[in-house]
Amino acid sequence: MFLFIANAFAQDAAKAAAPNMWASLLPFALIFVIFYFFLIRPQRKRMKEEDALLSSLGVGDEIFTKSGMLGKITGLNDKIVTIEIADNTRVKYLRSQVGGKSKNVLGGPTK
Repeated sequence: MFLFIANAFAQDAAKAAAPNMWASLLPFALIFVIFYFFLIRPQRKRMKEEDALLSSLGVGDEIFTKSGMLGKITGLNDKIVTIEIADNTRVKYLRSQVGGKSKNVLGGPTK
C-alpha cells in the first residue's frame, strides 16, 4: 500500500515543478538577442559597406585586392575588374575580391 502512495506524491510533485512554457523559452530568446547584436547586425553592416565600396569603383581608382595585389583600375564591368599592376601588365579579378581603395600606395606623385 505504501508503494502506491509514493507514486501519487511523485506525480503531484512533477506537475507542481513543471516550468511555464514562456519561462522555458526565455533563455532561447535571450541567446537570439545576443547573437543578433554581436554577430548578425555587425555582419550586415560590413556587407552594406562592402556593397557601397564595390558600387563606387571607377576607372582610374587605385585599389587593393583581398589577396594583397595593388593596382589601378583600367576596366570595369558587372563582375570583372581589370587592374594594371605595372606598365602594360594587366590582370583581371572578380569585382567581389576588391578589398578597398588605396590612397597613393603605388608611389605616384603626391598632391
